[in-house]
Amino acid sequence: MSGLPVVNAALIPASRPGSATADVTVNGELGFKDAGGIGAFRTVCQFSHMNFDDPLVFPGQQGATHLHVFWGNTSTRFDSTPQSIATSGGSTCRGGIINRSAYWAPAMIDTRTGAPQVPHLIHVYYKTGYNGITDAQVRPWPQGLRMIAGSASSQGSQPHVKYGCVNGAITSTIPSCPAGTLVAMDISFPQCWDGVNLSSPDHKSHVAYPSGRKCPASHPVATPELSIHIWYKNPNGDSANWRLSSDRNGAPAGSSGHADWINGWDPEIMQTWVRRIINPGLSGGSSLIGDGRIMNCNFPGCV
Repeated sequence: MSGLPVVNAALIPASRPGSATADVTVNGELGFKDAGGIGAFRTVCQFSHMNFDDPLVFPGQQGATHLHVFWGNTSTRFDSTPQSIATSGGSTCRGGIINRSAYWAPAMIDTRTGAPQVPHLIHVYYKTGYNGITDAQVRPWPQGLRMIAGSASSQGSQPHVKYGCVNGAITSTIPSCPAGTLVAMDISFPQCWDGVNLSSPDHKSHVAYPSGRKCPASHPVATPELSIHIWYKNPNGDSANWRLSSDRNGAPAGSSGHADWINGWDPEIMQTWVRRIINPGLSGGSSLIGDGRIMNCNFPGCV
């Protein structure tokens, strides 16, 4: 696409299969209090695939956008719908198909070669306690909800998109990290829902960020604060040459950061971790559902 980084299509990595089963077992472990004292459910997802599709912004139009990297639902493509996401495809997240949610973001490109970078993993946080929203206020999302955080058209800093070398300073642009240091891209989604619409024409207006330490009256339903934390390995210390596939020529590297999400959680599982982890202000580590069940990681490449 004109004005965007050149992508060497021959270097797009192969897709990964993920899990086709619900990988959950009972071990008796419950949520626990951690030092943060906030409701914090977390999970980990591995890379699934890359393509030039965006089923929210360009539904039904194959190859219509910049290169995206996908996690979670292994079948996400141009013609995916909330129904297909919830009921089909494998998953590259812990627990397998109990979480068929689709997560995607612009691919990270090494501009020297046009090579898309394979993300090491994403940590997915579903939290509360920040911004004045109390643990007890949080309610599960309805099936079919989808939303976008950040903006592909931005050419400057964005308040909910951040970067950094892991254990280093937080920045608004892609940093130059030392060799062997993970490069992080963090994106936070709105936490407040209007209680009516599963989406909106811009896939943003039906949700909002808290204001004045509460949800605005127009969006009164507090949901978990979804944030994704993408980690890229950087063995050669060359992240100074990286740009997002959506970055415009001349704009700072990473300025167009954004991410999309379609809810594909098993409703019973989601209700359990909201009620058993978030509402009482507990932590689930990266695998506990909160009722004695644990999300396993049983597919090749899962960590």
